[in-house]
Amino acid sequence: QVELVESGGGLVQPGGSLRLSCVYSRSIFSIHVMGWYRQAPGRERELVARITSGGSRNYVDSVKGRFTISRDNAKNTMYLQMISLKPEDTAVYYCNADPPVLFYWGQGTQVTVSS
Repeated sequence: QVELVESGGGLVQPGGSLRLSCVYSRSIFSIHVMGWYRQAPGRERELVARITSGGSRNYVDSVKGRFTISRDNAKNTMYLQMISLKPEDTAVYYCNADPPVLFYWGQGTQVTVSS
């Protein structure tokens, strides 16, 4: 899928920070509610953060206060700023609409938090 492309993951120590980026290929995403999802080994994919076209934000409790979702519709880009990372944040991170369109799932970007 080329509609959504995630980047910015990597290996970081506990307490570290990363910024993930998601580039939209379809202009329609600019008016969708968008979200960041993650899937850890042995776990189901979960929505961790969402943002409306107007900038309203919601977070799952496990990341609240540590993750910040933002979007720049002029650049067709969404971001996830992650601080104070924990080993339990290790997962493949994906962007998509909320609710997601199944065939828009991309390759994701791997975030590994380990000392």
